[in-house]
Amino acid sequence: MLKGSQFAPATAVITATLATAAWLLVSPQAGRAVLAADSPAPAWDPHAAARYLDSREVWWQNWDHDKRDHGTRCVSCHTQAPYALARPALRGALGESTPSPMESAMLSDVEKRVSNWKDMLPFYSDELYGTGKEIQSRNAESVLNAVILASYDRSQGQLRDLTRLAFDHAWELQSTDGPDAGAWVWQNFEYTPWESKESQYHWAALMAIAAATAPGNYADEPAAAEHLKALRSYLQSHYAVQPLLNKIVALWASHWFPDIVPESKRDALLGQLYARQHSDGGWSLTDLGDWARRDKTPLETRSDGYATGLITLVLEQTAPANPHAQRFTHIQHGLEWLAANQDKSTGAWPAWSLNKNRAPQSDAGQFMSDAATGYAILALQNGSR
Repeated sequence: MLKGSQFAPATAVITATLATAAWLLVSPQAGRAVLAADSPAPAWDPHAAARYLDSREVWWQNWDHDKRDHGTRCVSCHTQAPYALARPALRGALGESTPSPMESAMLSDVEKRVSNWKDMLPFYSDELYGTGKEIQSRNAESVLNAVILASYDRSQGQLRDLTRLAFDHAWELQSTDGPDAGAWVWQNFEYTPWESKESQYHWAALMAIAAATAPGNYADEPAAAEHLKALRSYLQSHYAVQPLLNKIVALWASHWFPDIVPESKRDALLGQLYARQHSDGGWSLTDLGDWARRDKTPLETRSDGYATGLITLVLEQTAPANPHAQRFTHIQHGLEWLAANQDKSTGAWPAWSLNKNRAPQSDAGQFMSDAATGYAILALQNGSR
């Protein structure tokens, strides 16, 4: 997300049992559906993927632009959030029993900002970045903090007080009136898809998933349930006008909250996704919305790791217990594309900016690959179970 994100880490919470991808690998039915087909899991290199993710977190922790008050860092939708969701998923494949040092540093930062929330300044000030940016950045951070911490607690089977506090911070900032009631005012620098008008719906859907899959039946608690009711209403009522990218995440959330995307709309959405799968088995982010680059350069049309990883993962997670043959075929082709398109030298998956024709190896040019690598890992790990 943010351009420019975090109590000391709770060691007991980030130790040996972090072997799965937290809230992302939570559907036994979906897992069995994928396993039901007699197809071998495509081969890829989890060690190289981990090296890439860790190296990017090292870079982020040392980037001057993301430094914030109290010695903390700005949390990002494109680099740190996918890192926090995907890196624990590699634990078993790598034979690790504890988080990497880079993960621990990231978690410590998030926890520090949550536990000292009232003393922390917003990531962006109105004075420097324009009216409304303080509210936008505060809202977005509250959601990201809750999503990240809940993802780690999920593997432990217990919701920490600190994570509950992060949810409380987010619920306090949830819009209660107006056309977007139930959502959060999101960071908007017109950088699609992380800091733009589309981002509000996208992360509202991910927040719904985080709350639904938080340990201890958190979503059923009266206080949380009331907020989730408003959130579900927002997601349902705003679904029709969303780009396809956001409808995919809404489909994901509908696994827990079916009213968000009723069955008739799910069938139509699946048809759109199937039709947009390329002959090579991948999907392109360019096909998932009406985008235009600021520099007027043509958008990249090749299959990319972000669109392919996200769509494959959502299809896996939402597959019925007895998988429809067509759906499984699309999942399998997506997994095969992901396995074949991991960069052998870096361990990353390719993806390209929707905003500018950025040099792929530049710092900002790798933001899309950061997200692509996170979702590719999650799809491949889920598909191998």
